[in-house]
Amino acid sequence: MVKEKFILKFKEALKKENLKFTGQRFLVFKALLKSDGHLECEDIINIINKNGKKVSRATTYRTLDILEKHGLARKLVFDDGIARYENKLFTEHHDHMIDIETNEIIEFVDDDIESIQNKIAKDHGYVIVKHVHQLFVKKIKN
Repeated sequence: MVKEKFILKFKEALKKENLKFTGQRFLVFKALLKSDGHLECEDIINIINKNGKKVSRATTYRTLDILEKHGLARKLVFDDGIARYENKLFTEHHDHMIDIETNEIIEFVDDDIESIQNKIAKDHGYVIVKHVHQLFVKKIKN
C-alpha cells in the first residue's frame, strides 16, 4: 500500500503543475514507487498492463517528468540514451555503476568520493546542490 504522505506529495506536485489527480497518473506513481529498480517508461506501462489496467504512453512520460521535477523520482540516462527512472522516496543518495556487457546497474555509496567532490566544489567557491555519478564498468577477466 502506498503511504498517504507520499500520495499527498504526489497530489501537491500535480497541483503545482495545474494537473488533476487521475487514476492513470496514480497507476504510474504506484508502479514506480513499488519498484526498487531502474525502470524505463515501457517497463512501467507493462507493469500496469499486467495488472489489467491501461495507461497511455504520453500520460506515463508526463507523469514521470512531474515526479522527477518535484523530487519524487530520479531520471537516469546512460550511454544507451534510454531514460530510466527510480523512486527517490525510499532511497538514500547513491551513485551507479553500469556493467557495459550485461547492462546491470549496481548502486553504491562511497563517503570518500562524496567528501572529495564536496572539497573540490568548495575549493572553487561552490557547493554541490545535485550531482550524477556514473561509472561504466566491465568484469575483470582472470
